[in-house]
Amino acid sequence: MKIENVVASAAVDAEMDLDKIAATLDNAEYEPEQFPGLVLRLKKDVPKGIPKAAILVFSSGKMVCTGSKEIRLVKVALTETLKQIRKCGIKVKGEATIKIQNIVASSDLKSELNLDKIAFTLENTEFEPEQFPGLVFRVAKPKVVFLLFRSGKIVCTGAKKVIDVRRGVEVLVKELKKAKVL
Repeated sequence: MKIENVVASAAVDAEMDLDKIAATLDNAEYEPEQFPGLVLRLKKDVPKGIPKAAILVFSSGKMVCTGSKEIRLVKVALTETLKQIRKCGIKVKGEATIKIQNIVASSDLKSELNLDKIAFTLENTEFEPEQFPGLVFRVAKPKVVFLLFRSGKIVCTGAKKVIDVRRGVEVLVKELKKAKVL
């Protein structure tokens, strides 16, 4: 499995002056009539270890970080965000409280999948090929959701930890083999 995106929420105990941040930082976009948050885009900076990421910043001090490919880089991205916000003259005490909300990962089972047979055989599936070409397979423990495609490519979403992705794949493969569709 390859991690494609880590989404995390974060919060600091500070009021954010979004107009001031937008006026000061070149990498900030703020259009309050369209969306109440400011979008801060970080560009990948290899020497400094800064990942490419987008951070939604709200006036309440809450933030959402998306685009990171590793959990550890979420903290790096949010630390850099707070550094940039502090340069705007906004007082932010301490570090952000971070919570992973979703990990999206992809893989290839290296085998064509008969989605019709899978939908008919397995429970916890949804397949509406007229609306979407992938089959949705829900795993209860760990609580993750897979999108399966005829090509054998899969996407896992809903995980809060990398180990949940791995365990979810194990459950998926076991179920597909048990149903004799893999």
